[in-house]
Amino acid sequence: MSEPQGGLPVGWCLADLADVAEINPAHPAKTPADDDPVSFVPMASVEELTGRLDASRRRPWAQVKTGYTKFQDGDVLFAKITPCMENGKVALAQRLLGGVGAGSTEFHVLRPGPALNAKFLMFRFLQEQVRQSAREKMTGTAGQLRVPASFLEELSIPLAPVAEQQRIVDAIESHLSRLEDAVASLERVRRNLKRYRAAVLKAAVEGRLVPTEAELARAEGRDYEPAGVLLKRILTERRRRWEEAERGRLGARTAVSIDERWKGKYREPPDPDVSVLPALPDGWTWATLGQLSWHASYGTSLRCSETASGVPVLRIPNVSEGRVDLGEMKCCTEPLQLPESEWLAPGDLLVIRTNGSRSLIARAALLDRPLTQAHYFASYLIRFRLVAPPIGPWLVAYWHAPSTRVRLEAEAATSAGQYNVSLAALARQPVPLPPLSEQTRIAKELDRLASTIASSSSTVDAASSRSVRLRQAILKWAFEGKLVDQDPTDELASVLLERIRQETAASRTAVGQKREGAWGRRGRMKRGAGEETAR
Repeated sequence: MSEPQGGLPVGWCLADLADVAEINPAHPAKTPADDDPVSFVPMASVEELTGRLDASRRRPWAQVKTGYTKFQDGDVLFAKITPCMENGKVALAQRLLGGVGAGSTEFHVLRPGPALNAKFLMFRFLQEQVRQSAREKMTGTAGQLRVPASFLEELSIPLAPVAEQQRIVDAIESHLSRLEDAVASLERVRRNLKRYRAAVLKAAVEGRLVPTEAELARAEGRDYEPAGVLLKRILTERRRRWEEAERGRLGARTAVSIDERWKGKYREPPDPDVSVLPALPDGWTWATLGQLSWHASYGTSLRCSETASGVPVLRIPNVSEGRVDLGEMKCCTEPLQLPESEWLAPGDLLVIRTNGSRSLIARAALLDRPLTQAHYFASYLIRFRLVAPPIGPWLVAYWHAPSTRVRLEAEAATSAGQYNVSLAALARQPVPLPPLSEQTRIAKELDRLASTIASSSSTVDAASSRSVRLRQAILKWAFEGKLVDQDPTDELASVLLERIRQETAASRTAVGQKREGAWGRRGRMKRGAGEETAR
């Protein structure tokens, strides 16, 4: 490897990593005292793809000198376990407390020799190409795959002259610094879009997104139907729907009595307590989800599978952005016998009732289109059948407004790490109800703004993806010798490498001779002592 290899720039050579770096050294060069604090670096303290680590945690050396991976300033840490390795957890150890650190046993440690710049080595391992090669050599079981040390011992790396390595490192850092500034700007845009979306929803549910129906009616000198009248119609229709369903249920069992005393079982849902609710714009009124829906039910607990051929069942992943997403569908593995009236239908509102994440609890989606076949839903969802389906878009918008989310998440109880909200708690949730025509205008404006936000988010996502590709392109150019100019006065990497090998060999020979001499002296001393004893 003393000669330049095909495809390498002039002055470079291909070197075995083991020739230019110590692989997994057992100890730091200087061992701290037991009481000395050192940096403690768990896997979580190493960033992905940036080469940075957080060395602010500290522990006494006595606590970490056994059972942890030990390293020092200038070492390169390379995560060996999946998925940390694939995600690019590689870092240069620097600014360690006392120059020494200890951390996760899932790190390989590389200690560069005089022919290798530590950052040059770190950037090499940040290349996706190297990590892909490491992935192919992983051993172990699923979920516990690791890069063996043999991969590093057999790895060859392109080695530039030392002075050129520093110029390459400087150029990489300059390019990546500008790239990271651009990525930070993209993240600010993403956060601003999220805040803007929340502000739009807040304005919508407070009656500030579009002119209210009351304002338009006054300006145009006309009457309008306030939401209180709409709510009365909904409650009348709610009772009719209940009676229709109850009549069908009773008729299937026995003849319905002429006096229809069964109608007395109907219970009007309670009004919300407006004394604890904010004032609403003119023409609006408060209602509850229970008043706006005539039937609510839990889903099936039958087991489902992606490969089963039974009835498709909607689950939590299908409750997406306020709408039902029919992707990632699973089907019942057993027959699901239900009357036709129980299958999902347009206008049904699905609400998540249990989840390990508080942020997902009570999120809702509206089924806004007919289904081509019968579908049902899983038991960790609750289905509310809306009395007036046209109010669905407004209801979903309100349901995901920031102030509503705070109240809904506060309703959730916790048990064994799961958040749960009951059907009764959901049914009594207050809902501000605008006049129907105003709801339509709000929904249209929300759709328009949502489209703008989605388009902007897509642009940000595309730019973020390009930044990842550009980062890898910069590293690729660097290790192809295309990032900086070469200096013909630089010492060739092959010459330096050969000199280091000769010095290492000479050093080993000297150490061996010294040991030999020591053993010879010990032998002569022993013989002399033996002769003295014999005399």
